[in-house]
Amino acid sequence: MDDESFALSGFDTLAVRAGNYRSEQGEHSEALFLTSSFVFASAAEAAARFGGTEKGNIYSRFTNPTVRGFEERLAALEGGERAVATSSGMAAILAMVLGLLKAGDHVLASQSLFGTTNVLLEKYAAKFGINTTFVPLSDVSAWAQAMTPATRLLFVETPSNPLGEIADISALAEIAHAQGALLAVDNCFCTPALQRPLALGADLVIHSATKYLDGQGRCLGGAVVGPTDLLEEIYGVVRTCGPSMSPFNAWVFLKGLETLRLRMEAHSRSALQLAQWLSQQTSIAKVHYCGLPTHPQHDLVKRQQRGFGGVLSLELAGGRDAAWAFIDATEVMSITANLGDCKTTITHPASTTHGRLSPEAKAAAGISEGLIRIAVGLEDIDDLIADCQRGLAAL
Repeated sequence: MDDESFALSGFDTLAVRAGNYRSEQGEHSEALFLTSSFVFASAAEAAARFGGTEKGNIYSRFTNPTVRGFEERLAALEGGERAVATSSGMAAILAMVLGLLKAGDHVLASQSLFGTTNVLLEKYAAKFGINTTFVPLSDVSAWAQAMTPATRLLFVETPSNPLGEIADISALAEIAHAQGALLAVDNCFCTPALQRPLALGADLVIHSATKYLDGQGRCLGGAVVGPTDLLEEIYGVVRTCGPSMSPFNAWVFLKGLETLRLRMEAHSRSALQLAQWLSQQTSIAKVHYCGLPTHPQHDLVKRQQRGFGGVLSLELAGGRDAAWAFIDATEVMSITANLGDCKTTITHPASTTHGRLSPEAKAAAGISEGLIRIAVGLEDIDDLIADCQRGLAAL
């Protein structure tokens, strides 16, 4: 099979060409290999492939050309040596934890994590003796003070979900590396089109491909990107435990990556316009968006990111009743907890994405009852503003 990914450097060129394996059929679009297993020319070849002395496809749980193409394209876009694809974003985080940590290890994680990530670390990883301390995302000194001799991993989302808080990736990398720990960054909100954590010192990048990498809300998937030695351990978890990406989903993500930068720029442009309009409405207590000059880390954002992303949130003084009334009055935006779609989505984090957190954990993460998250899609901005006017009129 021919690989077109050599000697490419431009982001958009990599997004279109990297990881494009062409079979003897000469197909132009990436091929979709829908098969559970692969046939060997001989028993000796089968033994060699299973034994690792010969490269080649074996079984689609851990070797499939379509999945491999997605992994190579994403790794190229992130500037990483290797990527390992998984069945979902949460499976990517789980594979990282199981592959790189052991009983007695300590994790430092942001208080501003996606609610399910918080549960994975605090409830399920803890069952295996992996302890987690949650610290304020943007307080670099708090991260340094919380380090222990057992700390092996620092884990952040930046921008955070849903408040758009920002982690200083370079500063956290220095803290981690001074003690031989790793820094993993969930890059779901920015994608490599807007931010490349590995270039800022992070060791690993996590993705929920379900979001912007797909871009149209079609498939579940995840990935971890980083150096080959670390990824080999994570690959071992996927191969053995089976949270694998399906070839069909990988094919969808390959096509999604082709338009990634164009979409992220459009999401960012509309989100900034909507955030600016919302910030002028007196009935809204606060607007959270890292693209606004009023954001406390706006200068860091401009240094660290190439755009502001498509997710914003707003707070209403009337609590849950006001938030639900606003959401229910909208007609264009989809009431769903997913994000990264061409269609704008709206949700109430306290009762959906962060609903499983304790009241104390919600408070620490800044998840109030009056908080609404909007993931801005690709509709006309005037229609989205009109939809928010309907929401405000219902208060």
